[in-house]
Amino acid sequence: MGRLGPTEIILILVVIILLFGAKKLPDMARSLGKSARILKSEAKAMKEDNKSSAPADPSATGEQPPAQRTIQAAPGDVTSSRPVTEPTDTTKR
Repeated sequence: MGRLGPTEIILILVVIILLFGAKKLPDMARSLGKSARILKSEAKAMKEDNKSSAPADPSATGEQPPAQRTIQAAPGDVTSSRPVTEPTDTTKR
């Protein structure tokens, strides 16, 4: 497999426009951007959770379990918000 030249890229773009239509492409790009933002925010939240990981048994230290988080599709978009149940770590280390 060689590298894609400008001719091949133009041909691929023409095929994509013919398949999906010019009207749907902006919507597809918008939803792809929303998905990327969600993925980025969730990855950041997971990194923060790993940095401040709690002990396996929170009742032993007297701490309460963390509150339930809500994932939003886009800032201000409350129609697609849903609560998320965090998995509990039951393995002993």
